[in-house]
Amino acid sequence: MKKLRIGVVGLGDISRVYLNNLKKYDDIVTIVACASRTLEKARKKAEEYAIPEVYACAEDLIRQADVDLILNLTTPDVHYSLNKLALTCGKHVYTEKPLAFTYAQGKELLELAKANGLRIGCAPDTFLGARLQTCRDILDAGTIGDVIGASAFVIYRGCETFHPNPAFYYKQGAGPLMDIGPYYMTALLSLLGPVESCCAMSKRTFDQRKIETEPHRGELIDVEVDTYTTGLMQFASGAIGTAMFSFDVYDSNLPRIEIYGTKGTLCLPDIDPLDGPNIFGGDLLLRTAENYRWYHQPRDWHEVKQDWVHIPLTRPFASTSHTENSRGIGLIDIVLAIAEGRPERASGEMALHSLEVMEKMLSGAKSRTFGQMETSFTRPAPLPQDFPVR
Repeated sequence: MKKLRIGVVGLGDISRVYLNNLKKYDDIVTIVACASRTLEKARKKAEEYAIPEVYACAEDLIRQADVDLILNLTTPDVHYSLNKLALTCGKHVYTEKPLAFTYAQGKELLELAKANGLRIGCAPDTFLGARLQTCRDILDAGTIGDVIGASAFVIYRGCETFHPNPAFYYKQGAGPLMDIGPYYMTALLSLLGPVESCCAMSKRTFDQRKIETEPHRGELIDVEVDTYTTGLMQFASGAIGTAMFSFDVYDSNLPRIEIYGTKGTLCLPDIDPLDGPNIFGGDLLLRTAENYRWYHQPRDWHEVKQDWVHIPLTRPFASTSHTENSRGIGLIDIVLAIAEGRPERASGEMALHSLEVMEKMLSGAKSRTFGQMETSFTRPAPLPQDFPVR
């Protein structure tokens, strides 16, 4: 197969794990160029990872570098413009989430990719990790029967409690739904398929948030987005989904995701709100008629979960770290998909559908209406057992 030449734009913190992982696949891809907001930063990163070409800005790399695919790790506000430029220049794209700021922009990108015969893929690719792929195997085997519904919960106090530069999370295009939500929406979509309609209720609890971390401790952030959203989804399969996305809650014992079937329940039980489908591995619990019992007295969740069956993860990519993980396998899958003439798994179609669902939740919350989906997608095939693991 042809080894694809990769150009990386955006060299922030997340770039390290991408570059480390892609270097492991040097028989499949080669990183030949990088660009950052400052030339000095790009030069340091290029020296660290032996990247031969350095550009002063992302636009110059996209226009001038001899690359086949652009890995876009820039900030979300420029995803649309840089992805569009790359497609216009005849280059495939794999981008960090979101695909674009708006559904209309994302739709334009997919139409452009199709017109130019190019691939466009989008993170998160955590649904290709061991836990969610094992979930997929269990669902496909019929272990919990027909899926009745699912729930997902993104609930914590907010990024100002731990992030050194949290202001972005409260600006247009971010918030708990649009920034953290894609991990959870992608997980549900990869397991249950497309959504037919959705609705939501949403609110902005605080007009300002006080930063609790250095170097901006004590500074106030003006909040531009809703920070508590509860949504409902009708999946095309007939399943009903419930989701909550909040930066306003001090704590919760809710599991991050549960899938409910006619014969049992699958649970992703993380207490840490930044786990769940944000990571590749983690615990997976199963409850069926064989291990079900009713509790007549209140029980602590940590005690109750001992009665669940702990499912061993049967797939690769099982890291539970936020800094050492398998980000980038979605890009590797695109490269293999091009060579094999098949659809990619972390596809632009699924990312666009996710973006449409989230956008229509927010607009529906304002108008108090259901949103009917214009887009759909084919549920991605499970990761094959022979997928290259490095």
